[in-house]
Amino acid sequence: MAQNSETTRGTPPGILLLRRIRGRDWSFSTYRYVILVVTFIAYACYHASRKPSSIVKSVLDPDPDPDPENDNVLPLPWPLGAVFVKKGYNFNTPNGSRDSGWAPFNGKDGTSKLGEIDVAFLACYSLGMYVAGHLGDTLDLRLFLTTGMIGSGIFVCLFGMGYLWEVHAFWFYLVMQMAAGLFQATGWPSVVAVIGNWFGKRKRGLIMGVWNAHTSVGNISGSLLAASVLDFGWGWSFIAPGGLIVLGGILVYLFLAAYPEDVGFSSPNQGSDSGLSSNNNVECVARNENGDEEETGTLKGSDEATNGVPPHGSVSRRSVGLVQACMIPGVIPFALCLFFAKLVAYTFLYWLPFYLSQTEIGGEYVSVKSAGNLSTLFDVGGIIGGILAGYISDKLRARATTAASFMYASIPSILLYRTFGNISRTVNIVLMMIAGLFVNGPYALITTAVSADLGTHRSLRGDSRALATVTAIIDGTGSIGAALGPLLTGFLSTKGWDAVFLMLMLGALVAGLLLSRLVMAEISEKMCKPLPVSNGRQSFGGNEVFPFLLDSRHFLETPILSAVGYLSKSNNSLKVLVTESRVFDYYMRSCACLKHLR
Repeated sequence: MAQNSETTRGTPPGILLLRRIRGRDWSFSTYRYVILVVTFIAYACYHASRKPSSIVKSVLDPDPDPDPENDNVLPLPWPLGAVFVKKGYNFNTPNGSRDSGWAPFNGKDGTSKLGEIDVAFLACYSLGMYVAGHLGDTLDLRLFLTTGMIGSGIFVCLFGMGYLWEVHAFWFYLVMQMAAGLFQATGWPSVVAVIGNWFGKRKRGLIMGVWNAHTSVGNISGSLLAASVLDFGWGWSFIAPGGLIVLGGILVYLFLAAYPEDVGFSSPNQGSDSGLSSNNNVECVARNENGDEEETGTLKGSDEATNGVPPHGSVSRRSVGLVQACMIPGVIPFALCLFFAKLVAYTFLYWLPFYLSQTEIGGEYVSVKSAGNLSTLFDVGGIIGGILAGYISDKLRARATTAASFMYASIPSILLYRTFGNISRTVNIVLMMIAGLFVNGPYALITTAVSADLGTHRSLRGDSRALATVTAIIDGTGSIGAALGPLLTGFLSTKGWDAVFLMLMLGALVAGLLLSRLVMAEISEKMCKPLPVSNGRQSFGGNEVFPFLLDSRHFLETPILSAVGYLSKSNNSLKVLVTESRVFDYYMRSCACLKHLR
C-alpha cells in the first residue's frame, strides 16, 4: 500500500534529511541495498560485542606456567597474521609487569566462574529471545533494534569498566553479562524480520545466505578490535566493542526503514501469502509471465494513496502471540531441528580450539593461538554452506529437504574429520571446512530464510505480523541447544573425544529426522504437481500459487464455488484469469492428486 511517507511515524529521520537534501527519494531497489547494508552492519556489531569474553579469558585467568621466552610477544591476530604460530599470547599489564590475572577469576575456581558467566549469558539470551520476538512484532522494529543495540553496548562497556573501577565482585560481572544477554536477544529476530519485510520469497534463500556472513565478519572484526586494545588493559577490550555497537544503534535509528510502507512503498509480501481476501473470495496470487514474484513497490502519490486505503506501516499492524505463532505449520519442527543443529554448531564453536590444541596434527601439537586461528576456518566453511544451502533451497523451492540433506551429509563429514583430521594440517583444514559447510549450512538457512518464510505464512493474512516472533521461537529454541551442547561436551570429553563426536553425529541425525514429515510433504507436492494446461489455459505452479495444496483438509472443506478464479497482480490490481469451468477442471485434478497423497 502506498502512503504519504512524510506523515508515516516509522520513517527514519536520516532518510527524511537525505530526501530534503537530494530533493527526491531513492528507488525501491536502492532502499533494499540500504536495508541489506544497515542490517548487515547491525548484526556484525552484535557479534563483535560478544567476542571480548573469549579474547580476555587468558588474561583474567592466565596460564600458571607461562613461557618465559614469550614476554612482550603480541603477534598480529589472524587473518592479519599467520594461522600457525609457534608461541601463544602472553599479555602484560599497561605498566609492563606480568599480569597475574584478575580476581575473582584468577583463583582455583576461576575457569568454572568464567564458564558460569558464559552459561548465564546464553541462558538469558535464549530466554530473552522469546520475549524479544513478540515485542519486535508489537513495537516499531527500528526503535526496538536501536534500544537493543545501545543497551547491549552499555552493559558490555560496564563489564569493561570493572577494570577501570577495580571491581573484584563476581556478582557484578555476572549481572553485566546477564543483562547484556537480554539486550543481545533483540538483535536476531529484528534483523531477520526487517529483511523478510523487504524481500519476497523467490531469491530469499540466496540473498539471506550471503547476508548471513555478518556473523563471521562480526566475529573476526570483534576479535581484531578486542586484541588491538588489549595492551591498554583488558577492560578496553570490552569498552571498544561496546562503543562500536552503540554507534551501530545510532546508524539503525537514522537509516533503517523496518517496512517498505514506512517510506512510501508497498510490501513485496503483501497479498502473496494470504490465502483468502477480505471479501471471502479465494484469490490466489499468480506470478508474472517470467515466473517472478511482483516485488516492486508503489510510490507515494499513486492512485491507491488517494483511494482511502488504510496504511500498514511498522507501527500500525497487529502482532500475533507466541501460541498462535507456534501453530503456524512448520514452526515447531524447524525449531526442534535447530535445537540439535545449534547443539552441533556451538559445540564446534566453543570446543574446537581446545580439541585442536589437544590433538596431534601431522605428528605435532599446535599452540593455543594456532588452534584458535585454525578453528576460524570452520566458520569460513559455514559461510560457503549458508550461501550454498540458500541457493539450492531457492532452486528446489524445498527448504526442509535442503536443510535435512545438509544435516545428513554432516554426519559422514564429522566422522571423516575425526578419523583423518590428524593426518596433516592441510587435510585437517579441508575436512574442517567441509564439516563447517554441512553443519552451518542448515543452521544459517533455518535462522534466516525459513524463519522469514514462516513469519509471512499465508495463514497470517496481510494485516498480521509474526516475523520477529517466529524467528525468536525458532532461534530461541536453538539457543537452548547451543547452551546444552558445550555443557555436555565438557562432561563427555573426560571420557574421550570419540564420545563427543558420537554425540555430534547423533545430534545431526536427530535434526534431520525431525524434518522428515516436511520433507515427505515437499517431495509429494513435487510428484503431484499438476500438469500444464494446453489451449492457452493458465499453468499452475507450486503452493505459492495454489496455497491449499499442502493442506488437503482445508482444500476439500472449501466449497467449489469459492474458488472463483486465478488472480494475478498487474499494476496492483486483480484480474480474473479463468472461468468456473476451468476451476472445476483444476479442482477435479487436484482432488485426484490429494487422493494419491493419502
